Amino acid sequence: MEDRLKKRQQIMLFLNRRGISGFISCRACGYVIQCPHCDVSLSQHAGGRMVCHYCGYEQPRVEKCPVCGSPYIGGFKAGTQQIEQVLHKNFPKARILRMDYDTTRAKGSYEKILSSFAAHEADILVGTQMIVKGHDFPDVTLVGALAADLSLNAADYRCAERTFQLLTQAVGRSGRGTKPGEAIIQSYHPDHYSIQTAAAQDYEAFYQEEMAYRMLMDYPPAAHMLSVLVSGENEELLEQGMDYLAKFVERIASRYRIPVIGPAYAAVGKVNDIYRKVLYLKHRDERILQDIKDKTEKYIELNSGFRRLYIQFDYT
Repeated sequence: MEDRLKKRQQIMLFLNRRGISGFISCRACGYVIQCPHCDVSLSQHAGGRMVCHYCGYEQPRVEKCPVCGSPYIGGFKAGTQQIEQVLHKNFPKARILRMDYDTTRAKGSYEKILSSFAAHEADILVGTQMIVKGHDFPDVTLVGALAADLSLNAADYRCAERTFQLLTQAVGRSGRGTKPGEAIIQSYHPDHYSIQTAAAQDYEAFYQEEMAYRMLMDYPPAAHMLSVLVSGENEELLEQGMDYLAKFVERIASRYRIPVIGPAYAAVGKVNDIYRKVLYLKHRDERILQDIKDKTEKYIELNSGFRRLYIQFDYT
């Protein structure tokens, strides 16, 4: 970065995270500060705020652990705001722009930041995934992907694919002009195939690895998957409804020898005081899943107990 700044070339730092830290936890007992309305941890932001990125709930930063009273409580994992602070400290003369959800809320701010960087009014652009998608800055000769594998820990079978997409897009922002470019990927899992193939820009190798995994686990596109997401304000009613629904689906699915996965809480089990549970079914014949869906919809329509629940079917 010092070399690029001396040459008056530009730098982009990509982090798939916003806020100062990923979560706030107690070093003594391990308690993590969570949103009272959602099943997720609060993220620390500037000004001493702790914010839920799902429902928008905010509260002041806690100074002592609410469970054990320990003062040793702090944040883990850097966010875009913290990266910006570190850059100002280490490169005080550098002109820095930050682009994430918080800095692009105002009308026109997205275009203003990009225009300023394109006009060379800043030396470093740090931001989330919105800075890596399709932008062409000929003076950018260095791209840094920080904590590149954060998205590998998502509760989604497509997490490796999304990590590969983000990294190939990020790497592709460097060296788009006449000057040669370089990209550096920081990772805690450098041997993972999505990291390796993204670094090499090897789409074919990634496809072969990912498809082997999808075929082994019968995930799309190797097979079709039907998810039944059920949500409601009353957790007890939700559990009772999912129990009835699961037994009905299992009875139909057994004819086709399809295992039913769940019911289980969704990746985020509660959002804004709404509880969420899900069922999954996988099969290579989409018509069979469609038949199960049609029969399940009729069962739901005939049972009034489901009227207080929101039920969503999704194909992939």
